[in-house]
Amino acid sequence: MILQSVPRSYTGGLYNTFGFDPASTPFAPPEVPVFRFLLAFAFAVPALGQEPPVDPFAKWDKEISAIEARLKAKPPEKGSIFFAGSSSIKLWDLKKSFPDLPVVNVGFGGSIIRDTTHFAGKILLPYEPKAIVFYAGDNDLGAKRTPEQVREDFREFVKVIRGKLPKAEILFVAVKPSPKRWAIYDQQQKANAMVKEDCEKGENLKYVGVVGPMLGKEGMPLPDIFKADNLHMNDKGYEIWTAILKPMLK
Repeated sequence: MILQSVPRSYTGGLYNTFGFDPASTPFAPPEVPVFRFLLAFAFAVPALGQEPPVDPFAKWDKEISAIEARLKAKPPEKGSIFFAGSSSIKLWDLKKSFPDLPVVNVGFGGSIIRDTTHFAGKILLPYEPKAIVFYAGDNDLGAKRTPEQVREDFREFVKVIRGKLPKAEILFVAVKPSPKRWAIYDQQQKANAMVKEDCEKGENLKYVGVVGPMLGKEGMPLPDIFKADNLHMNDKGYEIWTAILKPMLK
């Protein structure tokens, strides 16, 4: 084979193999072993068929843009109460539940804690709310994140908010029990206990305990407070949350 006759360096043989004197040209390469050249070339060329990294937050761009447009069209007053988090927030008719409070809904369905943390600079921090009611963790655990990860992600959320709004109150609504996700109820309770402990130790942090009132006498989720999907709440479910939360917002 031809490759077997190629010496280990350019100047000692590869060019000379073809009757070419490297000294006769100003473009003569330095004394670099063939192996090193090939290795460097391999790393310089992207792997064929390799997919570019996926931005895990890009899927929310359209929805976040819509929230931003809504906020800019009707800017909320400073000191408002923002409700952030996943679909349980997004679907909440806040004006009906809290007609006398300056409430603003910036929830987006399907999100996890890290999503709201990522977009806090767009939908929370610029508007300087006096309080943030936060519901997330439900989808996190449903996506196999652990209670420990839920706690750490909540801590990061608090850190981001505190960096710009050190006095803002953050109210964490406990991960709710539901027929749809009853199989992970123990994981939900473990995550709730961890976040509750953080709230009890932290400043301007409150834990909103909604779990007990959502369970019936047998300790199972009340069937009449959920929509047909057995995950999202109907008006009766939100009435329970409102009754618990309203005294905490005064």
